[in-house]
Amino acid sequence: MWGTFINFAAKLENWRMRFLGNIEAKTDQKGRVFLPSVFRKELQTSGEERLVMRKDVHQKCLVLYPESAWNRRMDEMFMKADEWDATEKEVLRTYMKGAEVLTLDGSGRILIPNRYLEWAGIGQTASFIGMNDTIEIWAAENVDEPKLTQEEFAEKLKAIMGRTL
Repeated sequence: MWGTFINFAAKLENWRMRFLGNIEAKTDQKGRVFLPSVFRKELQTSGEERLVMRKDVHQKCLVLYPESAWNRRMDEMFMKADEWDATEKEVLRTYMKGAEVLTLDGSGRILIPNRYLEWAGIGQTASFIGMNDTIEIWAAENVDEPKLTQEEFAEKLKAIMGRTL
């Protein structure tokens, strides 16, 4: 029983910030884009100043982590990994080397390096999607492209919601 409670409490700890919404923003020629104000307010309320960005593992989008959320994930990942296993160490290295620290400028913009913009196919318009304690950045034209059929989505959601903590 206590193990279940501790696991539940750990999950709640990760939910301090909650980003919600699908908001489009224009990118400029230098790769700067305004972080939507609703997301900036959430960061300010939580006292976050820095973000970590990396490519998503599964989709052609970028993921922004508030620094505290990134650090929690890194702590968990490094605790689970076997530092003496060469393959696991390479997975960690690959994950880490794809990360970039970003800060908001005085106008509330972030600068996305060109290599990331090109990889994600982001042109003049980006879509920001709140994903609990992270923010995904998509090429606006790809964000609504279906990844699952409606039936697959419903079945997968049912499976997720049926899990116990």
